[in-house]
Amino acid sequence: METLKNMLSPLGMHTNALQDTLKLVVIGGTVETARRMSVSAWNGFVDSFFLTAHFSQEDYPYDWLMHWLSKQPAWGRSREFEITTRTVSRSGITQSTTGDLDEEDVDDDEDALLHGRKKRKVAFIPSLDTTHTIYYRGHWLRITRTKRYPDYGHGAALKISVVARSNDILKKLVLEAKREYEKDAEHRVHIFIADTTYGCWRWNGARQKRPLSSIVLQPGVKDMLLADCKDFLASEDWYAERGIPFRRGYLLHGVPGSGKTSLIHSLAGELGLDIYVVSLSSKGMSDNTLTTLMSHVPSRCILLLEDLDAAFTRSVSRDSCSTGVPPSGTTTNTNDSDGSTLSLSGLLNSLDGVAAAEGRLLFATTNHIERLDPALSRPGRMDVWVNFTHATKWQAEGIFKCFFPSKPKNPPANSVAESSPADEKTDISQKNLPLPKRKASGHTIPVLEEAEIADLAKRFADAIPENELSVASLQGYLLKNKLRPRECVDEVSEWVVQEREMREKLKKEKAEREAKEKKEAEERERKEKEERLTKEVNPFFDTDIPRS
Repeated sequence: METLKNMLSPLGMHTNALQDTLKLVVIGGTVETARRMSVSAWNGFVDSFFLTAHFSQEDYPYDWLMHWLSKQPAWGRSREFEITTRTVSRSGITQSTTGDLDEEDVDDDEDALLHGRKKRKVAFIPSLDTTHTIYYRGHWLRITRTKRYPDYGHGAALKISVVARSNDILKKLVLEAKREYEKDAEHRVHIFIADTTYGCWRWNGARQKRPLSSIVLQPGVKDMLLADCKDFLASEDWYAERGIPFRRGYLLHGVPGSGKTSLIHSLAGELGLDIYVVSLSSKGMSDNTLTTLMSHVPSRCILLLEDLDAAFTRSVSRDSCSTGVPPSGTTTNTNDSDGSTLSLSGLLNSLDGVAAAEGRLLFATTNHIERLDPALSRPGRMDVWVNFTHATKWQAEGIFKCFFPSKPKNPPANSVAESSPADEKTDISQKNLPLPKRKASGHTIPVLEEAEIADLAKRFADAIPENELSVASLQGYLLKNKLRPRECVDEVSEWVVQEREMREKLKKEKAEREAKEKKEAEERERKEKEERLTKEVNPFFDTDIPRS
C-alpha cells in the first residue's frame, strides 16, 4: 500500500497544478474579456458625443482643410511627421509648415538666383494614422490623416471629429478653410492631368494666371471668346428650359506656335476655372477609360484636348496619320501597340454621350483641321471655330509693346517724390511692389518714354513680314533681347533673314530625307516584287539560302 501511495502522489500533484492553471486561464480570460468589453463600451459611449466628417483627397474640401491646417501652430508641432520638398497642395502652397535647409543663408538668395540656383523649401507633414488635437472656436477637434487605398499606395483621406450637438462647427470650419484657400490661390490656375492607369484625374500643379492683355491676337478675337464663355456659364437655366445639353465646344486650329494653348491658359485665369488636360494618344487610353474620365469632370472647368489631329496616331510623326482612319498604303504593327484602344466612336460618345459631363468648356487644338473627321468637328461638339495664323504686323507691334514697358504720361504726385535715377531701369515683376519691399534684380528692363516705345514698336512691325513667322518665333527673339529694346529693333531685319535661311535649310533637309525614304521604299517594293515573281516561277526557290 505504501508503494502504491508513493506512486500516485506525483500524479495528484500534477492534477492540482493543472487545475490551478485552468483556473488562472479562466480568470485571465474573463478579466481580459471584461476589459475589452468595457473599453469598447466606453469608446462607443464617447464616440456617441462626437460628430465625425471624412474628406477624400480627390475632392476640393480636402485641399481647403489641409491648407487651413498648415497655418495652425498645433499642426506644425506634431512629434511624428514626414519631411519632403514636394509641394502637395493644389493651390501651389505646401500643405504644411515650411522652412529652409539653411536659414542662415537668407541674404544669399539673390546671389543664388543669379547663378541659377533656387533654394528648396522643406515641408514638415504630420504622419499618417496620427491623431492631432486642435482647439477651434471653443471646441477640441480630433484630426487624423489616413490612406484611403492602402493596397494601391495612393489616395489620402482626412477625418475630423468634434464633440458637439450639431454640425454647425464643422460647417464653419469648412467655410473658413475655403475662404482662406481661395484667397491664397486667387492668382493661380490649377492643372489636372488624366491618369489612364487608375482612370482618375491627377493634380499636376498650379500656374500663375496669365493676363489676357499679354495675348496678342487679331482684333476682336479675345473679346469674342471671353464674352461667349461668360454667356455660356451664365446660361444654365436657359439650356435646361429648352432641353439642350449644357455643353460648349471651341476648336482652335491653325499653324503651330500661334498661341492656342496660351490663350486657353489666359481664359482659364480670367474666368477662374481649372484646366483638365486629356492626352488621347497616351498609353493605356481606351473607350472605357475616357468615358470614366469624362464622367468625373467637374461642372465648371475647361476640358482641353490637345493636338486632336494626332488622337489616333501610333507613329512618331504626327503627319503620317489622320484622325480616326489611317492613310492608304500603311500597315499597323500590332507588336508595337502601347495598350491604347481608343476609337473614334468612343471619343464621340465621351464628348456628348449620356454619361458626358455638363457645364464644362471644351477646348480642342489642332494643327491640321483638314484631317479631322466631320463628325468630330460638327456643331454641337465644336460650336466655335477660331483660326490661328502666322504673326501679322499688327500682332508684332502689340507683342513688342507687351515686352517693353513705357513711362506713364502723368505719374501720381507721390510717385515723383519716391522716384530715383535707379528707376530708369525697372524689373517688371517688382514694379507693383512698394519701394521698401522691392529686390534688386539682374533682369532690369530700360523704361522708355511712351512715344519712343510706340516708334520702336512701329519700326519692329514694319520689319516683320506679313503672315510668315510664327508668334512663338517672335517671342523667342524678343526674349533673347528683353534688356535691349533699341538694339532689338535695329537687328530684327538681320534676324528675319537668318530665320528665312534656316527655314529653307530645314525644308531642303526634309525634302532630301523624304526623297531618300521614298527611294528606299521603292527599292524594297521592287525586291519584294522580284522575290514574288521568282517564287511563282520556281516554288522551291528559297530567298534565305545564301548564294555565291
